[in-house]
Amino acid sequence: MTEHTRPRIYGTDHDSPDPHTTLPGHEYVELSGGPLDGQLLDVTGLTDDERTAGAYLITPHSTYGPGGRASYGPTFTRPNGPWVWEGDAP
Repeated sequence: MTEHTRPRIYGTDHDSPDPHTTLPGHEYVELSGGPLDGQLLDVTGLTDDERTAGAYLITPHSTYGPGGRASYGPTFTRPNGPWVWEGDAP
């Protein structure tokens, strides 16, 4: 896979030398739909309850402008990913 085809890791800095590198021993879920579509989210430290609840992730491209949040969560049919976009929140 080339650098341009590897998904970006959510939360990496825009000036990071390699915002596409996953860490060994970490678990990631793909974000599907919405403003963060295609990025990977590191869920390594989340509990089972937190994984079931999903997350509100800060994004510069939300309906509410920079700093708004996008809600992503698992589906009942695929609880281990990808997490799907549920909408934006202020």
